[in-house]
Order: sequence, then structure tokens, then C-alpha cells
Amino acid sequence: MEFVQLLLSGMANGCVYGLVALGFVLIYKATEAVNFAQGDFMMLGAFVMLTLVNPHYMGINFWLAVPIALLIMGALGYLLDLAVLRHMFGQNQTAIVILTIALGFVIRFFAGVIWGHEPVNLHSPLALGDIRAFGVVLSLADIAVIIVTLIMTMLLWQFFQRTKLGLAMQAASQNQMAAYYMGIPVRRVQGAVWALAGVVACVAGILYASKGSLDISAGFIGIKAFAAAVIGGFGSLPGALMGGLIVGIIEPFAARYLPPGYSQIAPYALLILVLIFRPHGLFAQVRTKKV
Repeated sequence: MEFVQLLLSGMANGCVYGLVALGFVLIYKATEAVNFAQGDFMMLGAFVMLTLVNPHYMGINFWLAVPIALLIMGALGYLLDLAVLRHMFGQNQTAIVILTIALGFVIRFFAGVIWGHEPVNLHSPLALGDIRAFGVVLSLADIAVIIVTLIMTMLLWQFFQRTKLGLAMQAASQNQMAAYYMGIPVRRVQGAVWALAGVVACVAGILYASKGSLDISAGFIGIKAFAAAVIGGFGSLPGALMGGLIVGIIEPFAARYLPPGYSQIAPYALLILVLIFRPHGLFAQVRTKKV
């Protein structure tokens, strides 16, 4: 039963990593840039939800607040692209990476100013119960994380494979200028994907905050999510989920069976091995770039 308990708790944590990794993949599939502020977007989405729900703030019903928080984070993602990133159109992707790193510091600073630096708790109905069966305890929040992550991964995969907008995003990622000359509104497409990444980050933030306390350092989960995206295969939505699950499962088993401290480096040790022996990732979708 201990093995099953560690496995299930690791899967729940891994799904949170997978959701944040999905944001990395979304941005990469549309722009071929890496958004290192995605973890901080998740943290910001959690604080937006906390502001809407908690009684000493606005006190809105949790289920009513969820779509409001998603709309707010989607709008913030779109406005970020409109106000900042569109001015980088056609520039080297390295400049966008540096920009997103700086953006993460800015988000953490203002989150500390607005909400403080002490841990707080989201008033979530998902945190109010546990399910016990055969000696295994699983919280409602953990179950919600697993279910929502699977649903979102499938929906996003279908979105990129079946919709015109999803195909336009992939075309823009391969060659922005060529896509523009073929009639694809590249700037609006990129705005849409940043908005979508904001929504995904908000979902991850709500689920993360439902599992435990929240503070501004929660944004650093983006580092593990980035490792998960690379392990799974950057550019692959199912790979992002699988990479998140792998990282999430490794941590509790390393904490249980390895000396103290090894659980912190175990995901990165695996990342190094993957980069050495399978640089494209374990579940990569290798494709030839069309120019």
C-alpha cells in the first residue's frame, strides 16, 4: 500500500507539473520560443483565484469564480502579447526568452507587494475531503488534478490537430514570415496562444492552490515543469503530460528510498540522462521544419 500511495501522490503532483509544461509547449508550438515565466503565470492565476474566492477579499462562490479567473488570466496573456511581445515580431527567439525570464521576476515582485510573502490558503471545496480505499488515501484535490489534466491534454491535442487556428499556430511556429505571406494573421494567432497559455496556467494554479498553501515562490515550479517538458519531448502535448508524471513520480520515491536531499536532484539527473541518450525527449514528435 505504501508503494501505491507514493505512486498516486506522485501522479497528482506530476499532473500539476504537466499542466505547467503544457503552457511551455503551447508557446513553443506557436512561436518556437520558451516562456520561462509560465510558472509565475501559474502562481499569479492562483492568487487571482484566491482574491476572488477568499472571504477577506471578494468572497465569490468558488465555481462562479473559476471562469472569471480563467478570463482574467487569458486577457492578461493576450495583453502581454499585445503590449510587449508583438514589438518583438521577427526578432531572435533568444530575446524573447530573456524577456520572459525578466517578466517572471516582475510578476513575483508585484505578487509580493500585493499579496505579501507569507503562505496563504485558497478556500477551495476540493480541499475539504479525502477518499480512502484499501489503505490508500487520496484527496479530492489530487483526484481533480489528475482528471482535469487528462481532459485538458486531450482537448489541446485535438485543438492543434483538428482546428484551423491550431494548424495556423503550428504554421506560424515553423516560419513566421512565410505564414504571414500565406495569409495567416500571425500576430493575432500568437495573441490567441498567449491567452490560451494564460488560461492553462490559471487552471494549474487553481489546482495547485487547492492542494496546499500558496506563496510567491510557487512560481519556481516552472523549473520542474520545464524539465518535464524536455524529458517528455518539447513540442509534444502528450509528452509534456508524461514528462510531468515522470518527474512527479520520481520525487516521492526518491524521498522515500534515497538519502535526504536526493529527491531534489533526481528529476534533473533524469533530465541530463535524457539529453545525453535521447535529446529530442522520450515522447518527442520529430519533424522536418518547412521553410
